[in-house]
Amino acid sequence: MNTKKVTMVTGAASGIGRATALMFAERGHHVICTDLPLTKIDEMQALTGGICITADVRVESEVDALFKGAVEKYGRIDGVVNCAGIEEKFIDARDMSLEIFEQTMSTNVTGSFLIARAAGRVMVPQGSGSIVLIGSILSAVGYGGNAAYTASKGAVLQLGKALAVDWSKFGVRVNVIGPGPVATPMSAESLKDPVRSAWMKERIPIGRPATPNEIANTCAFLLSDEASFITGAFIPVDGGWLAL
Repeated sequence: MNTKKVTMVTGAASGIGRATALMFAERGHHVICTDLPLTKIDEMQALTGGICITADVRVESEVDALFKGAVEKYGRIDGVVNCAGIEEKFIDARDMSLEIFEQTMSTNVTGSFLIARAAGRVMVPQGSGSIVLIGSILSAVGYGGNAAYTASKGAVLQLGKALAVDWSKFGVRVNVIGPGPVATPMSAESLKDPVRSAWMKERIPIGRPATPNEIANTCAFLLSDEASFITGAFIPVDGGWLAL
């Protein structure tokens, strides 16, 4: 009988997703890693000992095939962490194209929905499971020059709450993590800008961005049995940003 937990991580080729996938592998989980075809997702198979399946979280058929492949391999899915996401460059909404707005919403919101829906279709019948969606501190507060990203992460938070209400009675928990600035490749441009970087460090009481592992630790906790009574929650991991 397979007693290892089975955990899926999207956006697993880099940043928070990579750190999260590696952490679950170190803790003995069967790990399913997924990301876009042109990423370095293939190397995660050797690093985690699990399986890698390429998928675009915005495409319904690819998400459904991803979960089908995972269930065929392991028979169940105990946890899902949706790290796949994008952020647009800082731009005033007046100058933002509809294409940028729709791309951001499609990846961050539609992608979160499709991954969560597919997870729910597996977890509800099995009577257990935990889903973590990656929101942002901007799920809770506004931020200039980030209209699309802020709107998308606000939607992710409300999606997580709605799914938690729907599925908790079936033993499936859904929570949303709200990272502040994190030292990842996606944030590299912002962190390299001396003015913006200085402002962010001043704005964060701890005085630095998070490491990907610090976000991964929170994901691991929320998927664990120790978090069995936590659902529908928004957990900021922001070094104190929202406390100010």
